[in-house]
Amino acid sequence: MPHFDTSDGLRLHYSDAGSGSPLLCLAGLTRDSRDFRYFAPHAARYRMITLDARGRGQSDHDPYFLNYNVLRESQDVLALLDHLGLGQAAILGTSRGGLVAMTLAAMAKDRLSAVILNDVGPEIPPGGIARIMEYVGRRPAAKTWEQAAETLSALMAPAFPDVPAARWKEEAEAFYDQTPEGLSLRYDPRLRDALLAQAEAGPPPDLWPLFLALDGLPCGVIRGANSDILGAGTFAEMQRRLPALQAAEIANRGHVPFLDEPDALALIHSVLDQIR
Repeated sequence: MPHFDTSDGLRLHYSDAGSGSPLLCLAGLTRDSRDFRYFAPHAARYRMITLDARGRGQSDHDPYFLNYNVLRESQDVLALLDHLGLGQAAILGTSRGGLVAMTLAAMAKDRLSAVILNDVGPEIPPGGIARIMEYVGRRPAAKTWEQAAETLSALMAPAFPDVPAARWKEEAEAFYDQTPEGLSLRYDPRLRDALLAQAEAGPPPDLWPLFLALDGLPCGVIRGANSDILGAGTFAEMQRRLPALQAAEIANRGHVPFLDEPDALALIHSVLDQIR
């Protein structure tokens, strides 16, 4: 499987398939390239690239957990683009991946051809952060994929009322390894330590300037209508501040939409069609 080396000596995994306009897909906090497996069948017109961020999936864990931060991960994205010889790429960023995309818009806008944010914006409600902290870095109590799927189905049903049990089984199989001792994480559990250290360092920075750096790029935002990470008020304010922003709200989805929903796909294709 393809890898590249970062400036600080980690080996990071990526995938690179197809032809056409390059589209780099960046996953959520604890997720990896498999986050985009439902979108992949709809990406035939693009050169679809995915990245396992440091500490996730098949990439190396960082011995210094404080390197699990958005700025360092943004630098890794630039290193991947350099490795691939790409002057520019569009970014489809889910959650944490969207924060990386906004950071890149502020620090290296010339490397971006378009940006699509999947269920993330410049403000994250405390309740959403608290929910994430309930599970990040902790092995699930479930011992098998089947048990994990049942737990996911029960927990996620209020936000994802029409998702069948089979999809939650796929989710469990994609993001946990099944071992004789139970399920294990496919990411470095010290991501939790990084989040705690960042919280202890003080209040989070104002992310609106990063979002506004998208101005002038083809850009869009997808929101799960039941999301606790991208609130309805923030979603509306994003559209007010960037009138050219394309926006889609996906019914019966929380954090995050799977990106095979028709309205999500329509927005993705519409934004990417604007690339000159």
